[in-house]
Amino acid sequence: QVQLVESGGGSVQAGGSLRLSCAASGYIVSDAYMAWFRQAPGKEREGVAAIAAGSSTTRIAYSVKGRFTISRDNAKNTLDLQMNSLKPEDTAMYYCASDFRPGDDYARLSQSAYNHWGQGTQVTVSS
Repeated sequence: QVQLVESGGGSVQAGGSLRLSCAASGYIVSDAYMAWFRQAPGKEREGVAAIAAGSSTTRIAYSVKGRFTISRDNAKNTLDLQMNSLKPEDTAMYYCASDFRPGDDYARLSQSAYNHWGQGTQVTVSS
């Protein structure tokens, strides 16, 4: 059974950094394509960063490009999101997602591509 548990959220001032981690169980993270999404109050959930299965191919949303980095830690079986130069508009609940499609090398930022989701971790950035 696939389970995803996010951690690392918190409150920081603008310009600060946070590192989110998503612990996966029931599968090996390198076997799945995975992503981070976020949802701010009153807004739709949006894709932030994605990574392809079995490779280092990534896709980063324009709004966070140059500030956020997605990576896998195969030893810990986690998906991580390093967030630097945080802005108040980055305030949101952040979710980890994963799914499987053998043989492809796509990093997907569409919600519809994912069937497995974590419960989320809150990130609050104050000005």
